[in-house]
Amino acid sequence: MWETVGEPTVVVAAGYFASYSVVGLLALVGVLFVAAAFGAGRLLRPVIPTPEKLLTYECGVDPVGEGWAHTQVRYYVYAFLYVIFAVDSIFLFPWATVFAAPGYGATTLVEMFVFLGFLAIGLLYAYKKGVLTWT
Repeated sequence: MWETVGEPTVVVAAGYFASYSVVGLLALVGVLFVAAAFGAGRLLRPVIPTPEKLLTYECGVDPVGEGWAHTQVRYYVYAFLYVIFAVDSIFLFPWATVFAAPGYGATTLVEMFVFLGFLAIGLLYAYKKGVLTWT
């Protein structure tokens, strides 16, 4: 890969970094495009602040009282558990395609049972901690 003698090392390194310069240039163009869009929006929008526009708006109801509300933590725990299992279930689809390939059946089957075992242990842990009880 890297040669230790003279000129070819520079050529290989230049080709290696040239491929990343395209990615960097594309990222820079993307950042500039977003900055231009936000700048154009800021320049073109009308700025007429009124007291009604400065009020907090929530579903058409006028804000009354203080803005602090208590939220049960268990709702976040349910959402977090859902995200964990939804993301983990995404791994089942590539596994199914590899499982169908010849020569990979037993290996991928064992790997998937190990993966599902970890998920089951996590679910059992959440159940034992009482996270899954809705009260």
